Amino acid sequence: MGNGLSDRKADKQELMEITKEAYEAASQLLAAAHPKKGSVFVVGCSTSEVAGERIGSFSSPELGQALFDGIYQAAKEAEVYLAAQCCEHLNRALILEEEAAERYGYEQVNVVPQPKAGGSFATAAYHSMEHPVAVEHIRASVGMDIGDTLIGMHLKEVAVPVRIERRQIGAARVICARTRLKFTGGARAVYDERLL
Repeated sequence: MGNGLSDRKADKQELMEITKEAYEAASQLLAAAHPKKGSVFVVGCSTSEVAGERIGSFSSPELGQALFDGIYQAAKEAEVYLAAQCCEHLNRALILEEEAAERYGYEQVNVVPQPKAGGSFATAAYHSMEHPVAVEHIRASVGMDIGDTLIGMHLKEVAVPVRIERRQIGAARVICARTRLKFTGGARAVYDERLL
């Protein structure tokens, strides 16, 4: 992408490639991070950045859906809940399945994301999930940031970078993280290597 895509709509082949890249990135992260089944996977995504434009300047529902389709497939295969982060205009609220919100006690808020007020990725999530709800805050175990959307506020402590092969989707860079338990104790403490 990044080759004038913002001047036109993406064609079917380009959208299929974006779905493939998104699926690969999410699958690679989830394989490396080993999240527990039923944990939360947060994704922030700028379709503007994927298209090679400045964040917030080129919202694309078609790209949002293509990205969502690939990432959601990977999340379902890993048996984790996907939380789609909205843009700053909705204070980075999140869209996830009602079942996940209830399971983790996340308080729901009333908002329906739109391409220019929430973002195209979150809008695709809202219209594609079975029972979508919006919440203000979560504590995700793993996260992926596509295009510098700042997902850190929704990760559990302690975040650890995860390097994956697919470092870009379209023209947007991809940054991933997993979380680990906090260490406690002092110089004599011994830690369980399996939990690192």
